[in-house]
Amino acid sequence: MSEPYVKKLSTILLDSVTDKDPLVQEQVCSALCALGESQPEETLSACEEHLRQHEKLAHPYRTMILRAMETIVSNHISELDKDMVRAIILLASSEMTKAKDLVSDWQQAASSVLVAVGKRFVGMVMEEMLGKFQPGVLPHYFVVQTLANLSVFNVFGMVPFLTSVLSTMLPMLGMAKHDSMRVVFCCALQRFSESTLEYLANLDQAPDPTVRKDTFASDISSAYDTLFHHWLQSREAKLRLAVVEALGPMSHLLPSEKLEEQLPKLLPGVLALYKKHAETSHVSKSLGQILEAAVSVGSRTLEVQLDSLLAALHAQICVPVETTSPLVTSNQKEVLRCFTVLACCSPERLLAFLLPKLDTSNERTRVGTLQVLRHIINSAAAQMEVKKPFILSSMRLPLLDPNSKVKRAVVQVISAMAHHGYLEQPGGEAMLEYIVQQCALPPEAQHQKPSGEEEPQADSVRDISVSTLYLVSTTVDRMSDVLWPHLLEFLTPVRFTGALTPLCRSLVHLAQKRQEAAADAPLIQYDGNVTLPSPYAIATRLLTVSSSPYLGGSRGAASLCLLNVLHRDIHPLLGQRWATTIALLLEYLEEHTEKTLSQKEWEEKLLVFLRDSLAVVSDNTWICQLSLEMCKQLPCYNGMPQEKNFLYKCVGTTLGAASSKDVVRKLLQELLETARYQEEAEREGLACCFGICAISHLDDTLAQLEDFVRSDVFRKSIGIFNIFKDRSDNDIDKVKGTLILCYGHVAAQAPRELVLARAETDILRNMFQCFSTKVLGIKVETKDPGLQLCLVQSVCMVCQAICSSAQAGSFHFARKAELVAQMMDFIKAEPPDSLRTPIRKKAMLACSHLSSLEPELEEQLQSDMIHSCLHSVMAVLPEPEGEDGPQEFLYLDTMHALEDLLRSILRRNMTPQGLQLMVEHLSPWIKSPRGYERVRALGLSACLLQFFLEHLHVSALVPFHNLGLLVGLFSPRCADLWPATRQEAVSCVYSLLYLQLGYEGFSRDYRDDVAERLLTLKDGLVHPDPAILFHTCHSIAQIIAKRLPPDQLINLLLTLFESLGDPDKNCSRAATVMINCLLKERGSMLLEKVPEIMSVLRSKLQETREEHVLQSAQHSVYVLASQHCVAVVTSLLGSPLPFDSHTCSLWRALAVEPGLSAQVLGLLLERMSRDVPFKESRAFLLSSSPDRVATLLPLAATCALHEVMSAPASGPAVTELYPQLFAGLLLRVSCTVGVQLPRNLQAKERRAGSSALASRTLDPCSAMAKFAGPRLPLVMKALLGAHSSVYEAQRVTSTAFLAELLTSNVVNDLMLLESLLDNLAARQKDPCASVRRLVLRGLANLASGSPDKVRAHGPQLLTAMISGLDDGDDPHSLVALEAMAGLAKLLGLAEPEDLRAVLLHTAIRIRPFFDSEKMEFRSVSIRLFGHLNKACHGACEDVFLEQVVGGLVPLLLHLRDPQASVAAACRFALRMCGPNLECEELAAVFQKHLQDGRGLHFGEFLNAACKHLMCYFPDLLGRLVSTSLFYFKSSWEDVRAAAPMLTGFLVLHVEPQQQAQVDLEQLMAALQLLLKDPAPKVRVKAAETLGRLVKFA
Repeated sequence: MSEPYVKKLSTILLDSVTDKDPLVQEQVCSALCALGESQPEETLSACEEHLRQHEKLAHPYRTMILRAMETIVSNHISELDKDMVRAIILLASSEMTKAKDLVSDWQQAASSVLVAVGKRFVGMVMEEMLGKFQPGVLPHYFVVQTLANLSVFNVFGMVPFLTSVLSTMLPMLGMAKHDSMRVVFCCALQRFSESTLEYLANLDQAPDPTVRKDTFASDISSAYDTLFHHWLQSREAKLRLAVVEALGPMSHLLPSEKLEEQLPKLLPGVLALYKKHAETSHVSKSLGQILEAAVSVGSRTLEVQLDSLLAALHAQICVPVETTSPLVTSNQKEVLRCFTVLACCSPERLLAFLLPKLDTSNERTRVGTLQVLRHIINSAAAQMEVKKPFILSSMRLPLLDPNSKVKRAVVQVISAMAHHGYLEQPGGEAMLEYIVQQCALPPEAQHQKPSGEEEPQADSVRDISVSTLYLVSTTVDRMSDVLWPHLLEFLTPVRFTGALTPLCRSLVHLAQKRQEAAADAPLIQYDGNVTLPSPYAIATRLLTVSSSPYLGGSRGAASLCLLNVLHRDIHPLLGQRWATTIALLLEYLEEHTEKTLSQKEWEEKLLVFLRDSLAVVSDNTWICQLSLEMCKQLPCYNGMPQEKNFLYKCVGTTLGAASSKDVVRKLLQELLETARYQEEAEREGLACCFGICAISHLDDTLAQLEDFVRSDVFRKSIGIFNIFKDRSDNDIDKVKGTLILCYGHVAAQAPRELVLARAETDILRNMFQCFSTKVLGIKVETKDPGLQLCLVQSVCMVCQAICSSAQAGSFHFARKAELVAQMMDFIKAEPPDSLRTPIRKKAMLACSHLSSLEPELEEQLQSDMIHSCLHSVMAVLPEPEGEDGPQEFLYLDTMHALEDLLRSILRRNMTPQGLQLMVEHLSPWIKSPRGYERVRALGLSACLLQFFLEHLHVSALVPFHNLGLLVGLFSPRCADLWPATRQEAVSCVYSLLYLQLGYEGFSRDYRDDVAERLLTLKDGLVHPDPAILFHTCHSIAQIIAKRLPPDQLINLLLTLFESLGDPDKNCSRAATVMINCLLKERGSMLLEKVPEIMSVLRSKLQETREEHVLQSAQHSVYVLASQHCVAVVTSLLGSPLPFDSHTCSLWRALAVEPGLSAQVLGLLLERMSRDVPFKESRAFLLSSSPDRVATLLPLAATCALHEVMSAPASGPAVTELYPQLFAGLLLRVSCTVGVQLPRNLQAKERRAGSSALASRTLDPCSAMAKFAGPRLPLVMKALLGAHSSVYEAQRVTSTAFLAELLTSNVVNDLMLLESLLDNLAARQKDPCASVRRLVLRGLANLASGSPDKVRAHGPQLLTAMISGLDDGDDPHSLVALEAMAGLAKLLGLAEPEDLRAVLLHTAIRIRPFFDSEKMEFRSVSIRLFGHLNKACHGACEDVFLEQVVGGLVPLLLHLRDPQASVAAACRFALRMCGPNLECEELAAVFQKHLQDGRGLHFGEFLNAACKHLMCYFPDLLGRLVSTSLFYFKSSWEDVRAAAPMLTGFLVLHVEPQQQAQVDLEQLMAALQLLLKDPAPKVRVKAAETLGRLVKFA
């Protein structure tokens, strides 16, 4: 049977090859391959026969079959007998040559079959091929292609045939007229040559070691003539490329004489192709092979061709390389290979050609030439050895080229030179300087790429230069003497600043090596070497650049390391000290990053290091020489403001250590005369220099400044009538500003005891003389903000110096008022809404210091100063959110300056009046509508109150008379919209309460428990929840109420009432909360005011919708209703429906007091129940059912009940009337379903629809059972009466409630179970199907509510469910659905005896629902089937086991059900079925794969399940397969696809002897039919299963 069966399977699959879906075609081919894996000969035979019998089958399908055959042949070549092989060869040969025209895919597939067979049966394939490769007849294209491929895949088998093949082929070359045939002949010749060369290279492994190169020489020579002399001239580009690819390997097989003879023609011919082809890598590869062949035979004619060769190759290397183009990159590699060949045979000619090309200015030419030069330096080192000077001298012009690509190439050449000894030659220094220049390239240059040019990034040039420099320094030992001390010359020139880091690192390495060689010898030998920098220049340079330690790749650490290594050359005494101090500096740098380092701290550390070094040296001559060098280097840093600023500080430090006053005065004068006053950093640096110098030379510094002011240089600049001014007005102001700054820094740095005597007479007088203001009688007033800032800053420094002096208390400052007025003028001139300069900060700091000095300011001047300063800071607009830039830091500094100023003013008047004065100034800002102004004002207030409290001294018990006003001002701000404002407000109140305690006589360290609670309330103010926020405000008000003196209450309340109109609604509401709290705590004295207050609040209700006003009105209504309940309820019920928001809030107000609430609820319940719920009317005469319209009075009462009961305070009253309310409302709800509003309300309802409450899901029964169990008897009693109601809705509602009640055990606890079951059972015959469904649901709920009672009532419950299954009055089977769901709940709890009677009936009855079109029926029935299995506990009877087996296939297949709930039910049912099948392995598979919530790999699971099924139940094969056949026609394509998949896995795992169980004819027919299914996934699975049926072969 085997052969016909496999043949039939193969035929079915082969017939399906023509499927339109690519996935199906792929699966069919895979199935064929699967058949071939098991039965290779039979499958190959079927394929061969199919192709022979279906001559008209389209070639794409023939191609697929041939590819399958190739796979089978490749995998089973060793198993095939010769007859089969012969048939395959004949078929493939026929397929390959059947069409004379080229059909590439089809013929290539046939050729591949032949090549696969030829790996073992090369003789048989060659026999067939040679039959189609007859002399005098042009063969088929793919015959030649097959021969070519065979020579590659079976070298040792094919080469012996090549002699005869070549002898036959050579005459054919002349017959080939079409380019395609010529191309394939070229390809064959290329492959034959390559195979021959491989064969000759491995003769020791070859079957015939006697084969020689000259065996093929004559044939290859003849072929060469045709290819080169005829075909290479073709116009067809593809042919020319094929020819040139063949000529490369052929050249190695040509006779030496022939090659030598042909080279003069061959090389030009190949080179000419460069001009004809865009993609030239094949040309270059072939050219390289030809050149290697020519060199190997010692060709003499190569020299003649050298010029043209070099020109052509150079042109190729100069083509710009696109890194994304592998062909261009490959071509360049091949061209460089050619250059290597030429360099080895003619180095002089090559260099004579190349080096002049370096002088050209063309970028591509120069870059290409440099690439070749680098390559031959590396690959032909021996030949280039004597050419080093010549090559070095030729690099002169490329070193000057600014192009980045050229630079990169030059650096790469220098890198190659470094490895081969070039840099040791004369001229190597120029290469080193070039490398250093490239190391100095700025990294940001990479962003300046010209548009349209593909320049490499400058940073990449810099990177390789840095690497090269370090490599040369550390790895090439013999270059040490070249590099040292030559590299030191690059340290000081500014143009090499960018290279300092790599330079220093290389120099450190070189210096350490020299120290190891000669420890005591000096490192730098200055023997007449004037180009080397002096020790002073090196020290100055390295120290200065260290001030920006992270620039240039951490040049600070590198510079300090070099400084440390050179300590002996700098000064002999520094070694021991620097070893310690520099190590600490380096450690400090390692601990920080560029972001975390404080520039100010770092510079101070460096200056301390300098001072320490100068103290160690203690040589005035050396110090003066160093200071001269520092001044000399100042102009070098004109473009580097930070470094120059630091160098000025270094100059000041060094001059301070100098003992020669003449040198100090001279250098200070030079600094003043040569400074670049236009640069801000330089002005600041010069001032710092003078300040530092003044520490040791105050008199000389002041004298030199005064001399400069009097000098001609300065007077020229500021002369009013000089028409030939050397500087513009702006420049003049810069000079004057710098001098003013110098005076300020001198005052700040000089010894305090010396400054006090000179402050007014010398320092301030000269400052104002430079400023030229009207303060000193000069009428010209400058408007330059820079000059103003300099003056303010310097005045601030002078004042600070005076204040910090020990004699400041006795100092009388005569010009105090004038200085304050001047500072105020500056502050007022600043824009109030923005902060761009530190003028106002510095001015306020100056005023702060001035205010503490004598004499005291006039009151009006002080008030104006406070007002101006507040206005200049408070109104500044804040920075955008998230932008903490320099402006934010400037603002914070300015705010701190304002705080200092206000504190200094308050310190002079530490009384309640003084505090009130400050608060009055702040009050407009505290109430500002702008949040940022409020938070600033509160912050200042808190600061001042804290200061006042800390410095409070009460000599007598006096009242704090303005406490109420101040608390009333600050306390509502505890609810401000800004959280920061709230925090500050609490701090203010806290301080005020402690101030009151202080005035009452308590000590400063006393801690009041009540006041301390304020601090714990701060966290509540941060919370965004309004409820928490206002609860905290209430707590704050309670604390205030406890500590406020009685006489202050009225003031506080009046202030709070004013806050009701606060623009910040939060503060307004907080005022209401605090008023209510105060009235509650202290309101007894104000009781007579309640009617008036209620009247005010009622008017507020009409005027505003603010929440706190509404709450006040609700309180008023509650007072009224407690006196007039019936009237209020009657009046409110008469309000038009729907109730507006005010009416609703008033209803809720009636629930405040329990007695009143109960009275109101009883009244409303009676009004709701006494009238009919709706009236019926027909809107149209022809309508099928009457419309139901709600009646008004029950509707209004229902709405009122909702509002009253929604208030939490109504709880006690609701509890009291709970049963009546619950039953009445539940039945009321049922009577609203399908009921319309009265017509006059429908339009209002539509308008209000958008604001209606969202629908809510109610579960009244569960809530009742859980929270109101004891009230259930009365509720049940009220609801049982509805069973006989004429309203069907009420019958459904009462039945549903009682049914749901059984889910809770509370009915058992209350002994209601029996009566409930009886009442529900009585409703089983209700004419309404919904009621009957609910009865079954209720009976089933007993399983969850009272599971222990199920056994006692088991027969009754099961009978009811079975009756429900057979309910015939329900056309939609919904009652049966409920019965199945109920049975699933009850099965696990009923008596086994009771179950046994219904198991089989139930299983049979539910089986049809497995395949129902309705998802609910499938899901519930399958889950019930799982519960039936679970109930058996692995001990089911054989009759039921039959049902289990019968259900396996549906359950397995419905795992692929489109509905997730059905698939989940199948998972559960299969897990439950496992134990009943008595196969532990199968049950384990079900448990492992089918857990809920776990992803299911269906194929993997089905494979495992079928494996165990067929292992333990092989007899079920026929039944399972026949059942699955039913699902081949399923309406769900996923199930339809799963059915053949199941069949395939069953077949895969069953033993072949079980074949008799399966009707293979039927199965194959069904699968064949599925192969025509419209769904591709189904066809794929059918094809896959057919492949598995080979098992039964």
